[in-house]
Amino acid sequence: MSIIRKIYLYLFSLVGLVLVVMGSVQIINLGLRAFVFRDADRQWEYPQAIVSQGKETPTQPSREELQQYQENQVKAQRERELANALAMIAVGAPLYWYHWKVINREKQESRS
Repeated sequence: MSIIRKIYLYLFSLVGLVLVVMGSVQIINLGLRAFVFRDADRQWEYPQAIVSQGKETPTQPSREELQQYQENQVKAQRERELANALAMIAVGAPLYWYHWKVINREKQESRS
């Protein structure tokens, strides 16, 4: 096996493994924030006045409206992070698996 081919195979195995590790870390992080550290996603916002149509005086959003908005934002952010983490794993796992399999096959062939 040439040195360039070895470098290529080991490099892409490493890239695949790193993607799998990063995706797994993101999923664990997401789980910890969702179930253990619930305030980590909380966004503290100052309630801003909303100008209603046809009215010149601004009205304050209700506490429930602000809470619902915040919950929707947190849910959307979690879904984006989960999609990103799963994409990393979906790309990294086959990349690692294929290249590591080729490395092991070539090692076996060179021994015999």
